Amino acid sequence: MATIRLGRDHRPIETPAEMASFLEGEGLVYRNWDVSKLREGLRNNYALTEAEKTEILAAFMEEIDALKAEGGYVAADVVVLFEKTPDLETLLGKFSREHHHSENEVRFVVDGHGIFTIRGRTGRYIELAVGPGDLITVPAGIRHWFNLAGDRRIKCIRLFQDPSGWAAIYEEPPAHDPPVRP
Repeated sequence: MATIRLGRDHRPIETPAEMASFLEGEGLVYRNWDVSKLREGLRNNYALTEAEKTEILAAFMEEIDALKAEGGYVAADVVVLFEKTPDLETLLGKFSREHHHSENEVRFVVDGHGIFTIRGRTGRYIELAVGPGDLITVPAGIRHWFNLAGDRRIKCIRLFQDPSGWAAIYEEPPAHDPPVRP
């Protein structure tokens, strides 16, 4: 289950209803899907075959199709990051720099954990820790970065509006408004 932190002095927001409401106010979408329908061998396995990735997508096809219809997404895949991912540190280096995309970034966490730090509409930075069942949509143009959590592994379904996938757009924040990481 996800947790939102707004800084050291703020209580965490932890219930799905509170998170969805808060994130909606910041222009983001949060949902929670039931991962229990996925067989255990797929949830805990990080060295997936293409057939197993297809099985994960098939398990959530109803939800994926609804999101495709709602947001104009045309493609979905499964991405896995864990200790045996080739060039993991290079990938994480790209994700951990503040950036935005020209299309929405949609991630559904099948297993593992990660932390999105997102610059909300108000300009404040929101730390969103995600885990199994959490779905987050970061709209196009919203600045953010991503890191793995302490378990250093995550398995996600990604949805794309452009079948070629997304590209990160890096830019330095204005000098008068440096990012303050929670």
